[in-house]
Amino acid sequence: MANRIQGTTTLLGLIGYPLKHSKSPHMHNTSFEALGLDHVYLAFEVQDGKIKEALDALRVLGAKGGNITMPHKTKVVEYLDHISPDAKIIGSVNTIKIDEDGKITGYNTDGKGFVKALEENGVNFKGKKIVLAGAGGAARAVATQLAYDGAGELVLFNRTIENAKAITDNINNNIPTCKARAEAMDEAKLVEEIKDATVLVNCTSLGMKATIDQAIISSPDQLPKDIFVADIVYDPDQTKLLKIAEQAGVRYMNGLMMMIWQGAIAFNIWTEKDMPVDLIKKEIFGK
Repeated sequence: MANRIQGTTTLLGLIGYPLKHSKSPHMHNTSFEALGLDHVYLAFEVQDGKIKEALDALRVLGAKGGNITMPHKTKVVEYLDHISPDAKIIGSVNTIKIDEDGKITGYNTDGKGFVKALEENGVNFKGKKIVLAGAGGAARAVATQLAYDGAGELVLFNRTIENAKAITDNINNNIPTCKARAEAMDEAKLVEEIKDATVLVNCTSLGMKATIDQAIISSPDQLPKDIFVADIVYDPDQTKLLKIAEQAGVRYMNGLMMMIWQGAIAFNIWTEKDMPVDLIKKEIFGK
């Protein structure tokens, strides 16, 4: 690649810790180059407790914006000048845009990326029931965005029910069009709840390398024939849950397109241009 960084090049960056595994710099810099945009995207490892200083540094350097990841997604909110309505309800931010006056607006594209991936698969969830496992930051973003965008009912399962209840209470208090409730993680109860659900979502870490042989359900027979199964994990490509979905003959998706689309939505916020998604899928992920 030719050296395209000039004196006019605008800075964007990812703030979090750790970051050496992140594919975001590759994804965004590939997109900038493909579209001939004079921006560069770097990763800045910023430890917990230093997010305010990091934002101040971006302002001083004239940065255009960037992404926020763990452990700063919730803590960054208090240091922003503005926050989008859906991110305010979610209570966390993963994308920021800095205007010419140094004012910072926060957005959350995680849930929107998931919704976009669902829509790309032709899944109509509006007014329908969704069952979701997990109650971490990703689960909060996905569940809240689904409710915000029209889900009729959400049932959240988690080992610690208090964490799931915090999410469902927040949804019920802010998005009255969706009825949300929390349940303690129990496979038999989950199987009962998905009988009339349109989508089953795994937002837990089950299926990743440390738990590669585990899933939130254990048999293809437990899946209704018309349910859509989504797993936010994308490494490995096919978790045990998705193998079970394949055996059951139901449609499914992993977390790759959620990850790409959340980046694409952030890209549009900064540049007002569309990320070359097909190029990113091919060049970075070999899809």
